[in-house]
Amino acid sequence: MNNIFLITSREYLTQVRKKSFIILTILAPILMIAFGAFIAFLLKANESQYTVNVVDKSGLYTGKLESDEKLKYVFVNPDSEQQLRKGLKDMNETDALLVLAPLSGTDFDEMERNSALLVNDKIGFETKNRIVHDLSRVLRDQKMKMLNIDENKIVQLDRKFSLKSSNVNDANQVDTDMDFGVKYVLGMVLMYAVFMFIIIYGVRVMRSVLEEKNNRVVEIIISSVKPFELMMGKILGVTLVALTQFVVWITMAVIGAVFLNTGFSAVKQTLPSGGEEMVNKLNFAQIATEVSGILLDLNVPLVIAVFLFFFLFGYIFYSSMYAAIGSAVDNETETQQFTLFAIIPLMIGMYGSITIINNPNGPLGFWLSVIPFTSPVAMVARIPFGVPAWEIILSIVLLILSTFLMVFIAAKVYRVGILMYGNKASLKELWKWIRS
Repeated sequence: MNNIFLITSREYLTQVRKKSFIILTILAPILMIAFGAFIAFLLKANESQYTVNVVDKSGLYTGKLESDEKLKYVFVNPDSEQQLRKGLKDMNETDALLVLAPLSGTDFDEMERNSALLVNDKIGFETKNRIVHDLSRVLRDQKMKMLNIDENKIVQLDRKFSLKSSNVNDANQVDTDMDFGVKYVLGMVLMYAVFMFIIIYGVRVMRSVLEEKNNRVVEIIISSVKPFELMMGKILGVTLVALTQFVVWITMAVIGAVFLNTGFSAVKQTLPSGGEEMVNKLNFAQIATEVSGILLDLNVPLVIAVFLFFFLFGYIFYSSMYAAIGSAVDNETETQQFTLFAIIPLMIGMYGSITIINNPNGPLGFWLSVIPFTSPVAMVARIPFGVPAWEIILSIVLLILSTFLMVFIAAKVYRVGILMYGNKASLKELWKWIRS
């Protein structure tokens, strides 16, 4: 244990003292926000205002099509239709010509059939849908007016049925759409965090082992410690590195949330008359209160405990596999034939978890949650919805036993492979190392 502690300390200090680690830890959240802002800028930069000339022969749409920064309607004299049709392809300032046929009585279907939108290859699919939406809105209002139908009555007819579900096994559990949404997002976030943690830091363990093997440093280390101690020290050291990054990121997120909340309050106070009322209509406080209440109604200690357990044991399970892969090959290119054995089960667990959200207690959810290869991601995705205690216990026991077995197998591969050079390992070769 003393040797494992020393190797863990060395691995941890070596990683956290690197300038790249410090810079990445501090800048990663900022870079993610900046990247999101950059993508939003690109989407905004690609937007432009389309100009559509409208020939309204029906008189139904004149003055009722509203322009904005994305779409501009210009109503023209119907007598100029033929001239506009011929010259549209040479017009740089006009992107389309909308010809609305005359309305004969109340035959709206005939008007639709005879109407047309002529474009000069500049208009986009979204813009066309916007034009259709605007035309449909005006036509709908006209039909309602002719039928003497009140708008409020239509709203009442379109209102969805509000249905709450109650669990007969738990009288205090009442599920609404907001409950489901919060639990779904929480499950996806927890699942994705475990998935990314295992992939990123498992690969880091593999590269660390491979680097020491290629530098022949491991030959000196092995003379003082056992291969198992060296492997476990590396795994635990990288675990502490990852936890350090998470603590820093969580702290930055909390500080950022407080700062943004304070800034938002200040902005509200400086809004012109009526602006604050408009912001208040968004009901940010009410939504935040509902989300907080839903989270508090969950068994928070259980969710945290399950997340941390599967987070750590899932990492140790797969990191042992990555360490064995790193010791069995001579370069990073050769690792590709073995890393699929680690990535594919995780991907099955992740994508399978997305499908089991609609039926968390179904057979697929059960088996993905108890099989050790997929349980680290599947169980944390299910836990916000409530999982029977016996399933959690069964999954924990199987994962613990499988982790010890995987560490044992990885140690046997590591013991032989770490000192093998120039011999390209195969599955048959690895099986011999395990049996030896």
